[in-house]
Amino acid sequence: MSSAKSYRDLKVWRKGIDLVKEVYAITRKFPKYEIYGLADQMRRSSVSVPSNIAEGQGRQHTGEFKQFLHIALGSAAEVDTQTVIAFELEYITKEESERIEAMILEIRKMIYGLIAHLPQ
Repeated sequence: MSSAKSYRDLKVWRKGIDLVKEVYAITRKFPKYEIYGLADQMRRSSVSVPSNIAEGQGRQHTGEFKQFLHIALGSAAEVDTQTVIAFELEYITKEESERIEAMILEIRKMIYGLIAHLPQ
């Protein structure tokens, strides 16, 4: 399994927390009518990224860890899609969109790297 003693030792988990903070900061500016719509969805999807990394790392088997890492990848894809929607609805700027996209890309690369380095 992973050599990390805790999910908190994983850089990708920390990057996931940073993504959550960025999404929360950006969605605070959404129109009030989106609080329970797109803003809520983006927040839940972003929270799911580090949460699934943590849950998977806490499991006893490498296969389960990999499964949760794949779920985290799916959540990252959700945030990416929701970011595109938020940009196209003009809720966020191009710079905000690009910042989130760059964070997601880095997280995805890190997750794929972690999956590749876990034993079969």
